[in-house]
Parts: sequence; C-alpha cells; structure tokens
Amino acid sequence: MKKISVITPCFNEEDNIHECIDEVQKIFKEDLPQYELEHIFCDNCSSDNTLSILKQKAAVDRRIKIIANSRNFGILKNTYNGVLNATGDAAILFMPVDLQDPPELILEFVKQWEKGYEIVYGIRAKREENFFIKMLRKAYYRLLSACTYVDYPPDVGDFQLVDRVVLNAMKQIDDAQPFMRLMTFDCGFRSFGIPYTWRARKNDASRNSFMQMISQGMNGFIGFSNVPLRLALFFGLILSGFSFFYAFFVGIMTVMGQTFEAGRGIPTVIVALFFFSGIQLLFAGILGEYILAIYNQVRRKPLVIEKERINFD
Repeated sequence: MKKISVITPCFNEEDNIHECIDEVQKIFKEDLPQYELEHIFCDNCSSDNTLSILKQKAAVDRRIKIIANSRNFGILKNTYNGVLNATGDAAILFMPVDLQDPPELILEFVKQWEKGYEIVYGIRAKREENFFIKMLRKAYYRLLSACTYVDYPPDVGDFQLVDRVVLNAMKQIDDAQPFMRLMTFDCGFRSFGIPYTWRARKNDASRNSFMQMISQGMNGFIGFSNVPLRLALFFGLILSGFSFFYAFFVGIMTVMGQTFEAGRGIPTVIVALFFFSGIQLLFAGILGEYILAIYNQVRRKPLVIEKERINFD
C-alpha cells in the first residue's frame, strides 16, 4: 500500500486541531482507502493546549506524528522540517490547520498524481479575505512570477502534492530560508494546477502577522530572483551616465566663459539630493538583504531545534 504524507504546521491552534484531523482522516477513509496516511504535525512551540491535544490524538492513532520545536522558528522552516521528515510516496507539503486550503482538494491532487504528474498544485483563483490584502497578494505573486528565474505560475502557495522524486530532490537543496512554493518548481518535473477558493479562517485571526508575511515575501525574491540587484546596477549606470553628461556640459560651458549662479535652483537641488540619497539607501538595503541571506546560509545553523518527537519510531 502506498503512503501519502500530510504536513501540518501549527502554532496556538487548539481550536482547529480536532477539525483538521477529522477532515483529513475522513477523506482518506472514504475517498482514498487504498492509501496509507501519515499526518505530520509540526508544533512551533505553542503556548496553548495545541501540543497536549496532539499528544492525546497521537496516543491512540500512530498515523499522527508530532515534531515539537524548542521555540518558534517561523512557519517556513517549521513546515520544511516536516517535509524533510515525510516518509510517504507522495506528500501534501502544506495542509493548514485552519483549513483555509480545502482538504477535499487532496482527492483531486491524488487523481492527477496517479496520471503521472510529479507536482500537483492548487491555484488560489478566489480569496475570501480583506480586499486590501487580497490585492496585495495578487500584485506580489504576479511580480514574483515575472521576476523569478523559475517558471512559477501566479497565485500558487505551498498547498501542493509532490511525488517522492521531488521530495528527494528538495532534500538535496541546502537552503537556510526555504521557500517551498518556488523550490518545487525549481526542481523541474511535470506539474498540473487545480484552481480553488481560498477560504476565510473560521476561528479567530491568523497567527501570521503582516510583518511576517512581508518577511516571507522577501525570501521569495532574495532566494529566487536577481532582478533587484540588476535593477540597482542599471539604475546606477543610468544615473552615472546623466551625471557624466551634465559634468561634461558644465565643463564646456565654463570653458566658453559661461557661469552658473546659485539661487532659485537651490530647492530643486535639495529635493534631488534627498531623492537620490533615498534611492541609494533603498538599493543598499536590497544589497543588505542578499548579504544577510548569504550570512545565514554560511552559518550552517540547524533548520529548527526539536525538543520532542512522537510516533517516529
């Protein structure tokens, strides 16, 4: 019997754990009885009863496996650590505990996988969320798709099924800041997309803050695009060219006896100075992000530090 691993990261999700487990197990019992289920929960040091509930569930069902971290390492590292520990013939890379990505789509993923596709991904065609955040996400995904060197379709998150061959390829990628939604496409292999509606969260607010979303979005650009650096280079060349020609023009006019009096143009000079200084700081910040990514990579710190594992023996 083939096995399918389902990875679910969680942090303070005591209100959603029961429903998540029940929904996933229902699908495998009713629609996928020919497959063995391995449900890996990666707890990011929850401060509520999330881990206690998971332990109760795992005590009576060995299909439920738990990785408990010593502290919160962020959702990207937490999820990726679960993926690296998946033992299935295929894996659902990210099954959110709040079920915003519908678990019933797993059946459609498996059908396409059975047809020979190594990567089956969900396309968030519609989103049940705040209009401003929705537009921000759409703009980001399209910009990322246009700038990255990976053939990446817009509106695709981590809700994907990947074959064991893709999992093995991902294990060979040593990335201190894993960005799985692009990592899978970077591996190559045949892929198939299925559109769906990304549902609103049922219980309370998301544990992912706005600043965390920005940080995760930056990881995508830094890890899979050289456009920001190339943009800084070309912008610098253009400004340098203008400066050279202006200096040349001033020099010629000076030789011809023309003089330039300071006066009315001073505010313009000040505005230009602040503008170009801001541009320099912007690109210095972009360069700093790449340097920070390199620094984190060469430090060779562990992806996460685990304090406990359950049902992995």
